[in-house]
Amino acid sequence: METELCRPSANLVGETAQWQGDLVILGAGGKIGSGVAVMARRALDAAKVNSRVIAVSRWNDAQAKTRLEDKGITTISADLSDTKDLEKLPKASQVIYLVGAKFGTSTNSDEAWMTNTVTAAMVAERFPGARISALSTGNVYPMTKASTGGSTEEDELGPIGEYAITCLGRERVLTYASRTRGTRIAIIRLNYACEPRYGVIADIGKRILASEAIDISSASVNVVWQRYVNEVILRSLRHASTPPFLLNLAGPETASVRRIAELLGDRLGIKPVFSGSESDTSLLNNAGKCHALFGYPDRSLVQLIDLQAGWLTAGGKTWNKPTKFERRDGMF
Repeated sequence: METELCRPSANLVGETAQWQGDLVILGAGGKIGSGVAVMARRALDAAKVNSRVIAVSRWNDAQAKTRLEDKGITTISADLSDTKDLEKLPKASQVIYLVGAKFGTSTNSDEAWMTNTVTAAMVAERFPGARISALSTGNVYPMTKASTGGSTEEDELGPIGEYAITCLGRERVLTYASRTRGTRIAIIRLNYACEPRYGVIADIGKRILASEAIDISSASVNVVWQRYVNEVILRSLRHASTPPFLLNLAGPETASVRRIAELLGDRLGIKPVFSGSESDTSLLNNAGKCHALFGYPDRSLVQLIDLQAGWLTAGGKTWNKPTKFERRDGMF
């Protein structure tokens, strides 16, 4: 699974051949960071480019740090909210910004503002001449009807709750850095990355296995294959600009939560149980711009469901990192 998630396409290899200097990945110890780092290293090696891939994190998981080092990736331990640590980081021509706080933000709002907004401003000041691809979230949009196809990059924003508001704050301070310093930035609004160990489909599958009710209050959802997410984040560096390049990153389908559960339940041999009433609005992104630039994800929704069912049936490990996709109040 790790090999597949980190497999670079020929297009990515061709683009990394044009990179100048090193790549720094900030927040590399999170769910997405290791996959992005290894994919970048594999792409650079295939392109015969000697640039370093430098993974930066607090590294609460020492084994994760060691695994990256074994794959030829340089690791640095740093607290990005500490100006001394930030100043010690090496220069880089490309920066991937994956730092963010979501869970616990409703009770520790000061932590959310520091991590999601202030730290981003500090990083932008530290790397004014780099191309920066920064991960954001589709939560900056309001909920919309499924019939609309989801919010586009040009639509009015409407964040709900402290998490979404601070993520919009991150976008705003990065936009300020782009306007005042000329920093080239890409902002990626993601909903929701999936692979067998975590994601919306994994959340639903675990509830089916545990005979727990699946809340269908938010009746629709976007999901997208994690390998594709890793690649788009890296390839978006080429499009970084001033003002920032905005991109929704999601799958092409507006997926029914009920239907995902029914298909998954059929494969697992368990009839799912539902709770709540289906609302006519959900948090939905239209990723047409992304698909036009980078092609469609290389696994469809049905393939992701099949993959998840096979993983759970085989006793595959899942992470205790729920998406909480069903929340409608922005309280995480």
